[in-house]
Amino acid sequence: MGDLTLTAEQEREVDRQLEIIRRGTAEIVPAEELEHKVRRSVATGKPLIVKLGFDPTGADLTLGHTVVLQKMRQFQDLGHRVCLLIGDFTGMVGDPTDKSETRKQLTREQVMENERTYSAQAFRILDSERTEIVYNSRWLAPLTFADVLGLASKITVARMLERDDFRKRFNNNLPLTLTEFFYPLMQGYDSVAMKSDIELGGTDQKFNLLMGRMLQKEFDQEPQVTVITPLLEGLDGVHKMSKSLGNYIGISESPNDMYGKAMSIPDELMLKYFELVTDVSMERLAELKEGLASGQLHPRDVKMNLAYTLVRMYHDEKTADDAQAHFRTVFQQRELPVDLPEVRVSDEPIWIVKLLVETGLVPSNGEGRRMIQQGGVKIDGVKIGDESATITCRDGMVLQVGKRKFARLHV
Repeated sequence: MGDLTLTAEQEREVDRQLEIIRRGTAEIVPAEELEHKVRRSVATGKPLIVKLGFDPTGADLTLGHTVVLQKMRQFQDLGHRVCLLIGDFTGMVGDPTDKSETRKQLTREQVMENERTYSAQAFRILDSERTEIVYNSRWLAPLTFADVLGLASKITVARMLERDDFRKRFNNNLPLTLTEFFYPLMQGYDSVAMKSDIELGGTDQKFNLLMGRMLQKEFDQEPQVTVITPLLEGLDGVHKMSKSLGNYIGISESPNDMYGKAMSIPDELMLKYFELVTDVSMERLAELKEGLASGQLHPRDVKMNLAYTLVRMYHDEKTADDAQAHFRTVFQQRELPVDLPEVRVSDEPIWIVKLLVETGLVPSNGEGRRMIQQGGVKIDGVKIGDESATITCRDGMVLQVGKRKFARLHV
């Protein structure tokens, strides 16, 4: 890597880009190569090829999924060439990362259906007009068996077993298929086919990301730099945000639910959320950090700012204003929201759980029972503790489930 001579203005631009790229990253491998690539890009005016791959094995995105998408948007806003790689081929295999057993393989139809939903949500963060969409079936599907053998010859079994999840399963005599060994090879070969300069991914993807660097060297390409983002803790403040753990905020949730959930984020994680999943500037982030440290800003006000920002990003400012007003009315002033959903019901006696389902406040009988057992169901402000109770509805009765779901009943 030779030194590049830049003007003072270009040097400032390099510093600006590096500051933005480094924001909220867990690791950059190797950091010195990132600086060289950015300097060369600024000097020549040629944008970097930035790769983010995803296998559409699930349909709905949480804020945890958006951490790496926010990083990709930053590269996009810096003028680089952003490529969203859809693993329509690898998605049928499934990434074994962080799994203690072999993944169930999906059909192409399942993969492509998930892809449509994923892309629609991803473009709530990325600029679709400036995002290149590529599918890895384009280069993986045509490979011959001889090509695959040649690719496999470039890495040893010992190297594969350096992956923590592979090693644990091997040592514990759990199933570990050759197909799973090929997954990192396929992801690495994607980088070769795309000639990527930068690849983005979470900390749980580090082995796969570095495989791209290794294979690019084998194919006499300049190796990519891996920009690794941290995993986001969920609302419990402990575990990775996950739908299965119920500690998540979905980016397609209703404004009131999104705002209310954001208000339950632990105080110590507020700044991390601002940094990783919002579009606030570095300067504003520094102001929030200083204000909290000095006591000039109250944590509650900062959290309301965070909740407002999230609703504004995934809905709009007017909706964020309404969600904030709703929260203040219901939770701070302990009043009912002014725009209660109106639901028409019969005046015949009805099982409380069935009433919850029929009014749409819970999706199932099981969820209704669970909410009653947890003390989360109220009628006109009075908690219902008997899941076998029969209710005779009155006109104007207010039914409440949890902190954010209400219905005014009309008979």
